[in-house]
Amino acid sequence: MNRLSQETSPYLQQHAHNPVDWQPWDDAALAQARDEDKPILLSIGYSACHWCHVMERESFEDPLTARVMNENFVSIKVDREERPDLDSIYMDAVVALTGQGGWPMTVFLKPTGEPFFGGTYFPPEPRHGLPSFKQVLLALAEAWREQRDEIDRSGVKLVEHIRSAAHLQQSTDPLAAELLDEAEGKLRESFDPEWGGFGRAPKFPPAPVLEFLLRRGEEEMTRRTLDRMALGGMYDVVGGGFHRYSVDERWLVPHFEKMLYDNALLASVYVHAAKRFGDERYRFVADQTLDYVLRELALDGGGFASAQDADTDGVEGLTFTWAPGEGAPEELFQPFEHGRFVLRGELDDETRTRLLEQRAQRPQPLRDDKAIASWNGLMLAALAQGGRVEPAVRLAEFLLGPLSTPEGRLHRTWRNGVAKGTGYLEDYGDVAYGLMELHVATGDPRWLREAHRLATLAVDLFADDEGGGFFHTPRDGEQLVARKKELDDHPTPSGNAMIAYVLLRLARIWGDDELERRGVSVLRIVRDALPRAPSAFGWLLVALHQHLAPHRELAIVGASDAAVARAAVAGAAETDVIAFGPADDVPLLLGRTEVDGMAAVYVCERFACALPVTDATRLPR
Repeated sequence: MNRLSQETSPYLQQHAHNPVDWQPWDDAALAQARDEDKPILLSIGYSACHWCHVMERESFEDPLTARVMNENFVSIKVDREERPDLDSIYMDAVVALTGQGGWPMTVFLKPTGEPFFGGTYFPPEPRHGLPSFKQVLLALAEAWREQRDEIDRSGVKLVEHIRSAAHLQQSTDPLAAELLDEAEGKLRESFDPEWGGFGRAPKFPPAPVLEFLLRRGEEEMTRRTLDRMALGGMYDVVGGGFHRYSVDERWLVPHFEKMLYDNALLASVYVHAAKRFGDERYRFVADQTLDYVLRELALDGGGFASAQDADTDGVEGLTFTWAPGEGAPEELFQPFEHGRFVLRGELDDETRTRLLEQRAQRPQPLRDDKAIASWNGLMLAALAQGGRVEPAVRLAEFLLGPLSTPEGRLHRTWRNGVAKGTGYLEDYGDVAYGLMELHVATGDPRWLREAHRLATLAVDLFADDEGGGFFHTPRDGEQLVARKKELDDHPTPSGNAMIAYVLLRLARIWGDDELERRGVSVLRIVRDALPRAPSAFGWLLVALHQHLAPHRELAIVGASDAAVARAAVAGAAETDVIAFGPADDVPLLLGRTEVDGMAAVYVCERFACALPVTDATRLPR
């Protein structure tokens, strides 16, 4: 019996009418596997995944394939966005087995959860050197009956491999600026000087790496990448926002899903680039991206949906591409497929509005309307940085209300009024980050206090007191075959990277050496890997840059919209930390007061503050 119809995940509901006896990952499904002594067929994907839809049509809707699955396996379907812990563990197994990963992911497990075989997409018939999915199913069913000892040995080895990453030792070598120099040099080796980005096709937008380079003031790699990404294709010149990635090196032909996290991270990057380089073109891209998110992904209650699908009516890119005679400027056409084209080039405001209105009349891609705490935290930061204060405040209230438990812990997801799942490390780090940015945008001390509360709660729930760094799952979470530490970006900042960055900033506002030590412990775990593989650790490089930067704190008291307050924020460096008051429970603000009823800015270095400034023209540069 297929049990997915009662699940809240749109991805799981898409499979609720398959002839496969799909189960969600829960105690009942795991107990069934143990009781019937059957291996688990674990299928992991997400709603906007093109090849997930392909494999569903080819295999999971096929009655013969479903019969083989139902007779020989307990089949479990997982939304990777709901359960990043399961996705991470079993992706490590697939990469160890095959040398590559991706979605849909198909993993075969013992009833106790140990993986013994896996892959990604399997075709319905043998092709390109791949066996058919039915061949894989029948071979593994036979192996389960006749080669159990070999399966047990494979499972033990894979679990040992997965667990080993959680036991990396902290380096005792210095955390020095040379690491940043080496990382930038290594990035330059893989930089594409013509089209920007790093490496060749396919190309994914490297938002965390660009944030690192921006903070370094690097111009060539940063601007070339930002300029080329915004030409059109992967960037939607009609409706704003970015598709997931480009299949070519020119950022031209995308896979057409649009993800909340990409657009949050890239909106932030373009806002920061506009400030760093004084270039309003970047601000335009940021504004169009935020407009897209507010228009297409906003949910009732203040949160934002996770994604728009790549396909419309089973055809990839149908909504977003154009054919001759449909009204789009044909001089901007670049070929896609099936006689349709993507647009690359500039549109005037009138043409853009006309095409967007026309496009809105077409069938639209499905929207995954579950809200994920982590991704909404990144969007909160982008809205705050982009000056969209009203929707940012609504989003913060949503995160701290419907997406939180009565005890103040975060849920992972929310959909149609139902919050579920434990919050993971990335949820706490990203939401705390967004709240800190909202504090700077509004001057309201509440958001800073909430950021501090969530970050210190994350230390309690996730910290590894012995080995340093933080586990992906909370100490009282479900016991899986491994408790991992996520350190590399994928493509969002890893939970360890973001919590390290947040803790290092909060430590300077609270004067808290323990928070700083916790943040630095993450950097020590990855110290030697940072210069060797910087593209995988962009946000940890941001955190290291923050750690090594001169300590400067801005304590601002009085009206947050006073000229001196806004000038201080506008002139602040990326590594300055800012706290608005009065708020005597925030150590940086303790004893700081207005001057003669006027807002005042205290410029401090390691809590040693200069005399307060009330005139914006007298702020130090």
